[in-house]
Amino acid sequence: MKLGLFGGSFDPVHLGHLLVARAALEELSLDRLCFIPAAQSPFKPEHRPAPGPVRARLLRLALAGWTRCEVDEQELHRGGVSYTIDTVRDYARRFADATLFYLIGADHVASLPGWREADALARLVEFVVVPRPGETPAAFPPPFRGRVLRGFPLAVSSSEIRARVRAGLPVEPLVPPAVAEAIRGERLYV
Repeated sequence: MKLGLFGGSFDPVHLGHLLVARAALEELSLDRLCFIPAAQSPFKPEHRPAPGPVRARLLRLALAGWTRCEVDEQELHRGGVSYTIDTVRDYARRFADATLFYLIGADHVASLPGWREADALARLVEFVVVPRPGETPAAFPPPFRGRVLRGFPLAVSSSEIRARVRAGLPVEPLVPPAVAEAIRGERLYV
């Protein structure tokens, strides 16, 4: 079994995330891709994301009909700062025979040696880099291994979407329609 893990704040989920998911499913021939919203990212300690249940609901709306994708709320239930090693160990235990792939943004590759329990993490997963448009990802530092998605890079970010909401601008071109409607309905990011 090939199992992809896609962690992040997803605050909110947007079309760039979905294009990454599509590329990962196709290029890696994944059996399943799990979206794992973080309770609190160690990379954004100052950022207070929307409530976890709301972000998980937006993910479910965005992934409606995606039969090989699911939302895993374990980091939200654990609370506190979300560390990748804790989640990866859980998957390695539950899916001992699976090959695990962990999707990360290109901007995180150089920092991998500083991640919590980096050596154990490097043994448990193969990293898959999500390229940003116009950027060449850094080489994987030893002992990490991985590959780069060819994918469909899209220059959109969750922070840009939050800023557009605060400015009263439409977000429909950047998020699925059901997510845009939920953002309006919940009055998120205003």
